[in-house]
Amino acid sequence: MFRYGILITLLLSGLLMQGQSQVIDKVIGVVAKYPVLLSDLQNVMLEREGQNVPINRCKAYELLVFQKLLVAQADRDSVTVTDTEVETELSRRMAYFISQFGTEQKLEEFYGKRTNVIKDELRSDVQEQLLAEKMNGKITGEIKLTPAEVRHFYGTIPVDSLPLIESEVELQQLVKKPTYSAEAKKNAKETLESYRQRVIKGEVSMSTLARLYSEDPGSAKDGGFYANIGKGQFDPVFESVAFRLKPGEISHIFESAYGYHFVELVQRRGELIDLRHILIIPKITNDDFLRSKKQLDSIYTEIREGHISFEDAVKRFSDDADTKLNGGLMINPQTASTRFDNEILSQIDKNLIATLNSMEIGEISKPMQYTGVDGKPGFRILKLKNRIDPHKANLKEDYQRIMGMATNEKKKTITKDWIKKKSRITYIKLDSEFACPFDNEWTISN
Repeated sequence: MFRYGILITLLLSGLLMQGQSQVIDKVIGVVAKYPVLLSDLQNVMLEREGQNVPINRCKAYELLVFQKLLVAQADRDSVTVTDTEVETELSRRMAYFISQFGTEQKLEEFYGKRTNVIKDELRSDVQEQLLAEKMNGKITGEIKLTPAEVRHFYGTIPVDSLPLIESEVELQQLVKKPTYSAEAKKNAKETLESYRQRVIKGEVSMSTLARLYSEDPGSAKDGGFYANIGKGQFDPVFESVAFRLKPGEISHIFESAYGYHFVELVQRRGELIDLRHILIIPKITNDDFLRSKKQLDSIYTEIREGHISFEDAVKRFSDDADTKLNGGLMINPQTASTRFDNEILSQIDKNLIATLNSMEIGEISKPMQYTGVDGKPGFRILKLKNRIDPHKANLKEDYQRIMGMATNEKKKTITKDWIKKKSRITYIKLDSEFACPFDNEWTISN
């Protein structure tokens, strides 16, 4: 509920206010010991506007009051979040902000601050939002509806209110990714080993070498430095090496999903570590790309001529770990279902819609170049597994979607009851200027 909506808003609140001149902030409400600020309210509305889902002032205000009530209850119930959870979420959010600006440098230029400073300023907001999110999850719990409950919910929806489901498709993919040549790997490792030896011999600091040569855009200008790293944030191989080091120790050369590294452990604080590293990425040549494309062309011919099924080819040849073991079936990252509508397809690849419109169910595409979620280029063959025409939602074709709607409705009911109960025993004082009819039943203190 909070992670992709209000969480982003409040992370941005301090930043957005910097772009507005002569703004006077003030407290417009208090829940327990937690103030609700005018800047928070303004930024909820600004963020929703930016997402093209505007929200009126009353709903935005209630959303903020609810968040503070969640945090207050988290205090009572001793619900906490760890430093690692906060750091992980901060890293995710910073990556999101940088992607919105295009580069880290543009983000820093716009706000006149280094990213590590922005990150520190947002830390308390992140912690509060994660607390609210965890408390909210505790309230609603893991709701599991029976088929009978889903059918009953569906029956309560008036026919003319049933949502229209736009055209959707189910897709399978067979992926080939260009691989580094043995020579490129050898050159990268030898280059990195020369840097490592210079550091070990004390000829130059690792910080200096990282600034000059590291190919990690997230840390190179900071001398390869990463602070407050917890397990689960980085590539598993990278973490496996880093967390085994002693303070001051320098690792051997090792390979991760991103290239070759060596790491120096700067400091350890419980579950968190600070480190420096240098990354060198082997260079993929035009020959490497051509070789990968030729491999996929050959596989495409074998499938078309009936020598191998698409699904068997996926098992034998696909380089995509997420889809290799299920026949290449792709999962929609936004809905966790196997269906993709045109909006999602255009976000993945603007050329996909035109390609799929010309295909019949069961047909495969010619090999095409694409960019993976890791930002790396590759080639793939797509198979149109199914096409679902536009229709009114129904239980046969849209059971999972309707179950999601029913689950959300039940969560709303549970939340309404919780707000009604907890607001009676919590000090809540709201600015009369912002008083308005709320969706939930609140008890406001006198």
